[in-house]
Amino acid sequence: MSDPNPLIDTSTPHSARFWNYFVGGEDNYEVDRQIGDQIKEIFPGLVDVAVTSRHFLGRAVRHLAGEPGIRQFLDVGTGLPTADNTHEVAQRVAPDARIVYVDNDPIVLAHAKALLTSTPEGRTAYLDADLYEPEAVLKAAASTLDLSQPVALMILNTLGHVADYDQARGLVGRLMAGLPSGSHLVISDSTATSEGMIAASEAYNASGAVPYHVRGTADIAGFFDGLELVDPGIVRVPDWRPAPHGSAVPAAAVDAYCGVGRKH
Repeated sequence: MSDPNPLIDTSTPHSARFWNYFVGGEDNYEVDRQIGDQIKEIFPGLVDVAVTSRHFLGRAVRHLAGEPGIRQFLDVGTGLPTADNTHEVAQRVAPDARIVYVDNDPIVLAHAKALLTSTPEGRTAYLDADLYEPEAVLKAAASTLDLSQPVALMILNTLGHVADYDQARGLVGRLMAGLPSGSHLVISDSTATSEGMIAASEAYNASGAVPYHVRGTADIAGFFDGLELVDPGIVRVPDWRPAPHGSAVPAAAVDAYCGVGRKH
């Protein structure tokens, strides 16, 4: 694969490309596949975590666009596009849905055109913006979304990159503070719930990539303080409203937890 952008460092593993490799995408480089294969030897279950986390995104978006009638989605830490991105899932349920993707990585920016599609009734936009500047994210998103109406804020497999837990909670709180009553928060992250996941995280962080910090399940729950949890609460990603006749869930998928909360 040739380098499509001179700003993209292909000598160091990158979390978006690494995750893309695990979910079967093609937007990755040899260095990403090498660390991916190394981690699969340490903890093969991380592939299951990646795949089941992606499936959770689809179920959460379908639920929110359905029963609660959410028509606006703010997807922060988008990562590289694969199949069934947020806008595709949402607009299948509600063609008039509006989606804003947020990332500040040149790799994701180089692929942003793949995200900028929409139904005629809806709208999709991409923001080159930073999670660490929540108010700037909200201001820019307001050009596409009506922030006086409920929004689903989605932060999937991203908060682990914020090393300080209190800072991570503060960033989530500042984003939610700018959204009205009836908005929802959707979070999933890998968790320090097995020796295998902890070892995989340590190997990844030692590779030179931007570190990802796995946390306890109580820490995941803490992001939802002040919100009304949607059933079934904070659970491992395959257990959040699974499909009635879904395939068997690998035991290793326990090492990622998620939740959806509603703002009063």
